[in-house]
Amino acid sequence: VFALFVPIEVAVSATAVVHAANNIFKVGLLAKLARRDVVIRFGIPAIAASFLGALLLTRMSSGNVLFAWELGGRAMEVRLIEFVLGLLILGFALFELAPRLRRIRAPIGWLPVGGALSGFFGGLSGHQGALRAMFLTPLGLSTAEFASTQAVIAVLVDIVRIVVYGWSLGWLGGAMTRVDIPWEPIGVAVVAAFAGALLGRRLLPKVTLDRLHLIVGWLLVVVGIGLATGLA
Repeated sequence: VFALFVPIEVAVSATAVVHAANNIFKVGLLAKLARRDVVIRFGIPAIAASFLGALLLTRMSSGNVLFAWELGGRAMEVRLIEFVLGLLILGFALFELAPRLRRIRAPIGWLPVGGALSGFFGGLSGHQGALRAMFLTPLGLSTAEFASTQAVIAVLVDIVRIVVYGWSLGWLGGAMTRVDIPWEPIGVAVVAAFAGALLGRRLLPKVTLDRLHLIVGWLLVVVGIGLATGLA
């Protein structure tokens, strides 16, 4: 949604702030249930790789127009960052829409590799949940342990990428030209995320996510196509 109103690099950065605030809130609710051994084996590679992914995003944001076209007299321009993120969003949408992909499970011994992959794509586009699930589900964590452990790892990744994004956009100094922070929509999204976390805590033992996967998946398809083609 942010990408409909602000440049994509700002949208990813604003989403990272919301994501971090939400996960810090969830950690506060469930922190005692996080598996420390999993956080270490998965989280440390994720932190290192998230820095590389976030750095790549900032490098792509300064790129020129990759291609341009017209539709009904309207000029469409697509930069490299929008094209790459659009394709990534479409790819991760498949995990929401295809039950077979959601059921893919990686060997337990590959946990550090999963952390690196999840962290890299988390830093690049913010999409890390599907990969985390692929590598963490075989560990046999309870629902609450899984949610808490994921939240702790996500917070660690978010802190790293927010620092990299913030430096690039001038929010934390560094950049020659400072980009304004869209505080109002971020504030609304954070409040909504907190409400969702509270509701989720009550529903964790009994919620079924198939319908939610479909809704999120098709929304991701729309956004991915819009970004990759310049329609958004």
